[in-house]
Amino acid sequence: MKTTAPIAIDRALAHAPFLRRAAEQRPEIVERIADQDVAGALALCAPTDDADVGRALRRERQGLSLAVALADLAGLMPFEQVVATLSDFADRALDRAIAAAIEERTPGEKPQGFAVLGLGKHGSRELNYSSDIDPILIFDPQTLPRRERDEPIEAAVRIGKRVVELLQHRDAAGYVFRVDLRLRPSPEATPIVLPVEAAISYYESSALPWERAAFIRARAAAGDIALGEYFLSAIRPFVWRRALDYGALREIRSLTRRIRDHHSQGQSFGPGFDLKRGRGGIREIEFFAQIHQLIHGGREPALRAPATLDALAALAAAGRIDPAEAETLAAAYRLERTIEHRLQMVEDQQTHSLPRQAEALDNVAQLHGVADGAALLDLLRPTVDAVGRIYDGLDEGRAEGLSHDAARVEAALADAGFADPASARARIEAWRSGGSRALRSPAAREALEAVLPGLVAALGHAPDANAALNRFDDIVSRLPSAVPLFRLLEARPALARMVADVLVHAPTLADALGRRPTLLDGLIDASAFNPPPDVPALAAEIGRREADDDYQMLLDRARQRVGEKRFALGVQLIERVSDPLDVAAGYARVAEAALVALVDATVAEFEAAHGRVPGEGLVILALGRLGGAALTHASDLDLIYLFDGDHLAESDGPKPLGATQYYNRLAQRVTAALSVPTASGPLYEVDTRLRPSGAQGLLAVSMDSFAQYQRDSAWTWEHMALCRARPVYGRPQARAAAAAIIEETLRRPRDPAALLADAVKMRGDMAKHKPPSGPFDVKLIDGGLVDCEFTVHVQQLRNATAFDPRLREAIRMLADDGLVSPALGDAYALLARMLVTFRLVSPQGGEPLPVSRALVAEACGQPDWDALLAAYETARATVRAEWARVSAA
Repeated sequence: MKTTAPIAIDRALAHAPFLRRAAEQRPEIVERIADQDVAGALALCAPTDDADVGRALRRERQGLSLAVALADLAGLMPFEQVVATLSDFADRALDRAIAAAIEERTPGEKPQGFAVLGLGKHGSRELNYSSDIDPILIFDPQTLPRRERDEPIEAAVRIGKRVVELLQHRDAAGYVFRVDLRLRPSPEATPIVLPVEAAISYYESSALPWERAAFIRARAAAGDIALGEYFLSAIRPFVWRRALDYGALREIRSLTRRIRDHHSQGQSFGPGFDLKRGRGGIREIEFFAQIHQLIHGGREPALRAPATLDALAALAAAGRIDPAEAETLAAAYRLERTIEHRLQMVEDQQTHSLPRQAEALDNVAQLHGVADGAALLDLLRPTVDAVGRIYDGLDEGRAEGLSHDAARVEAALADAGFADPASARARIEAWRSGGSRALRSPAAREALEAVLPGLVAALGHAPDANAALNRFDDIVSRLPSAVPLFRLLEARPALARMVADVLVHAPTLADALGRRPTLLDGLIDASAFNPPPDVPALAAEIGRREADDDYQMLLDRARQRVGEKRFALGVQLIERVSDPLDVAAGYARVAEAALVALVDATVAEFEAAHGRVPGEGLVILALGRLGGAALTHASDLDLIYLFDGDHLAESDGPKPLGATQYYNRLAQRVTAALSVPTASGPLYEVDTRLRPSGAQGLLAVSMDSFAQYQRDSAWTWEHMALCRARPVYGRPQARAAAAAIIEETLRRPRDPAALLADAVKMRGDMAKHKPPSGPFDVKLIDGGLVDCEFTVHVQQLRNATAFDPRLREAIRMLADDGLVSPALGDAYALLARMLVTFRLVSPQGGEPLPVSRALVAEACGQPDWDALLAAYETARATVRAEWARVSAA
């Protein structure tokens, strides 16, 4: 735009308060521009010898801002010279600040070992009129001058802080530059100055896609230029890839979509239009060039031009973009950037949006030299429309996905069922930014975009969609890569709905899923919702060895397989496809099968080293809930180890052991096989305190010793515990012998009064020392499962009848004999269902969250929560009455 310098100066003074103030302080510069002496005006801005470097730089920047603005408005300085002049000053200012910071700390030392990498418009020498700078600061620990006691990183950070201070400090002359250091790797966790080798390592291994695009325009701008160029040379393969795979193409398309969808409020052209981010704006021109550079620049070095105008020209010359489109975009870039500068000249603010107020828009228009705001919009409209149409062509055939625009995402989330769409949108934006290590790769973000629409829909159907999303975020944050999980959920949409239910209702399962997302693999087959098969079939599956599996690998695989089985059983309950009592039985079969499989493997390993002892070998008794074949998700295994044979015998292997030592060591190995965590996590807690003499006794005792102990030394409570004992491992003859000892012990005549006195005292002691944790501790609460168990076991032992380790079956047998009320069976069933369900839904024993109460009620066979509470009170009253009646007899 041609004009005379005096007219341009008048416009500046009338419409740009910032320039008017600068002109009042630097009239000599205004005079040179009035004479059209741009070189002379710039010479008056040259740095002074002021000992205060910061003050000298602020003075230089003030003069330069005035000279460049007036020359620009007068048409004496083309756009390319404007941005180059501003960028060159940024380089000089950084150089002087670095030299001053090093001189202050280490006088007389050469300023070396500290470099500034210019990124963005600074890197491409296209700085805005009022731009900040976004450098990355690096240093070389070997050459950076430092004080004798300084660690290299400490010295570098202090120098970096001083550089920033010199540039950002304000006084009457203004400031030099605003400095934004957030483009460095992991800015929340890294120092502001990075060792060069550490920075190289990051970009070689962990950098994000947007960082790849950012480095198209990077250059060594100031400080130790050789150090900066060394760094850029080292990371060049990260930016410019010779082979472009599909993942990289998808990455580029993702960048395209992000720019197009972002900042929707500035998309509509008119007052308030965002010249930088809006549809058809500056950023779309820049990304149009950069996307084509990323596609082709790996093989064509000539296309790696940092500046946008240079890049468009190079791409057109190489035939990579249409020359007419390149010309249109170049003209648009000059015009839009020029108007952007006008916006910033008014008050030296880094703004990019046209004013919404008519008076302010007219002011910018008149500063530019057109009549009013309407005329300015008319000037810009065809340019913006043309850029938008050209940019649209980058994403033709785009598949429908979740928008990147904040308002649109929140609307979609609200429609899907999220009560707080703003916080949900923030979570999704964090995923898309690659902040989690699981989402750092292009493949992970591609998989994320593919699964997001279905995932949002599935989570939105959850009773508490935001809670489900937050817990899903916890899972994603723990993963090394989210690709397998996202691909699985994309391929199996029904799984996403199940995951949502798990995340909302079952923190126990959600935690397990967070540790091992592959647990979902076990739900793919429809048979996952069938009851588990019998113990022999399960044991064969759990104990199956893959080729070359050793013992340790088998332990790990068993944990994976058992984890999948237990997880599937929990999901059966949460999805309301199985009765909690059936789930409890399934948990018990899985645990017993795991025990059989791992004990078989452990015995084989042990026998290889120590041989065998004459006799029938190891026998394992299950007690408690495993003995009763009804576990919860959180149950431990109550075990007693026995062995058949002469305790004085010795094994026949390479390292022989006496029988007692042999089986005690073997029992220790078995306990470890069942309980010690492997790479796949833990399996079961094992409790052996019910063995003869408890924690003071041997871990494994002979059958004869066990029989003698039960006959002569066992306490009443041990015989009560034995009511739910059953052999779960051993050779058939040995198991039969152990079962016979249990049967003989339980049916032995006993003093009813002594039995009752012991039981009542024991229950009282338990209530005193282990009170219920709350009103929903269905196990320990007055009228809960423990009272039910005491009632049953007292009646079993007193009447020598109904000895079935399955508590529900024992109650039925006792009721048939008239020894307990038939209502006790229903009460037990409800309490047992509640226990199994609560262990998943409310593992700490408290009242379930409101969102899960309907599920709990349905699982327990009740129409709603209030009905469950009423049934719970009825069940407790039944148990209390039965225990009171039995204990008073």
